[in-house]
Amino acid sequence: MITAEEVQNDSQKKEFLEFPARLYKNDKNYIRPRNIDIEDIFNPEKNKTFKTGECTRFLFRNKQQETVGKVAVFINTTYEQKQPTGGIGFFDCIDDQATASFIFDHCKIWLQQRGMEAMDGPINFGERDKFWGLVIEGFIEPLYGMNYNFPYYKNLFENYGFKIYFEQLCFSRPIFAEVSRVFTVMHAKHSKNPDISARPMTKTNLEKFASDFTEIYNKAWASHGEGKQMEESKVLKMFKMMKPIINEHISWFVYEKEKPVAMWMNLPDTNQWFKYLNGKFGLWEKLKFLWIKKFRKNEKMIGLVFGVVPEWQRKGLEGYMIWEGTQHLRKHTDFKITEMQWIGDFNPKMIKIAENLDTTVTRKLATYRYLFDRTKDFERHPEL
Repeated sequence: MITAEEVQNDSQKKEFLEFPARLYKNDKNYIRPRNIDIEDIFNPEKNKTFKTGECTRFLFRNKQQETVGKVAVFINTTYEQKQPTGGIGFFDCIDDQATASFIFDHCKIWLQQRGMEAMDGPINFGERDKFWGLVIEGFIEPLYGMNYNFPYYKNLFENYGFKIYFEQLCFSRPIFAEVSRVFTVMHAKHSKNPDISARPMTKTNLEKFASDFTEIYNKAWASHGEGKQMEESKVLKMFKMMKPIINEHISWFVYEKEKPVAMWMNLPDTNQWFKYLNGKFGLWEKLKFLWIKKFRKNEKMIGLVFGVVPEWQRKGLEGYMIWEGTQHLRKHTDFKITEMQWIGDFNPKMIKIAENLDTTVTRKLATYRYLFDRTKDFERHPEL
């Protein structure tokens, strides 16, 4: 017999964090997320999604009162779909289909009572940039803010009746891998243009780079599928939050005279440091983090954003930028691999850009959907 209990008190909140740590204790690739990153999602004072949405967490126990699963179930009113669609996330479960099905049934009833007609998962109660999707290929160490799960989770979802709504592709390449001749040829070409220059992002001039980022992003990326215009003030706030981990050798901007026309934004994968902190980030852990950051090499960086303004697209400017930045970071950093954040399989334009950067798919995640009306035709995410 399985029972469900709503997470309300401190003991239950702690168990919500500790259960996965016990579940994955023998998995060498598991990196425990920071407790604060999880808790902030469920804090109405930290997560703006609570202003119009609703979220509840549950623990599931067997008759011995041992935790066998957990989940968050929620409604995000900004998550507009063809039918009213709720979400589930932060799902963890023992390798038992009956237990998983009990959890999914519980979520379905909760959502149906609130007028939902489908549920997607595992997704985040908020933006897509964190804790979104189920790993279905490439069970390697997760990047910061990325979900990780056992391979058997795929069967738990699909045996229940979930179908893949879209796949999330992660592209990677070794820093010292041979660079495409196209890149070097384009670099040689644009290097002869006195109006074109490339420079790395620095911490001392975040205001300028925030302005340049906003201009390039809104021209180059906002038009690519579900894109939103970004505000310079929000970008600057984001940059200031990232300042402690910004590496001044790995994010690059290209200018035509002084006009920003392209950018290649990267950050160190902080999971390579956080994995030694066991999810905690108190005063002692912050001091330990600074020590680890200073003395332990981080060999993985994450590609956040890559963009070229429309008037410079298809002119090889990306080759100039990539080779200019690559030559520099090879000399000045310890990074050996770069991995791009996921791109949905519904976005062929962005996938083509990733492929043109000489990358390969190193992991796949999936966003699943379950329609409550089982007679209704299932449709995958429309192509952009």
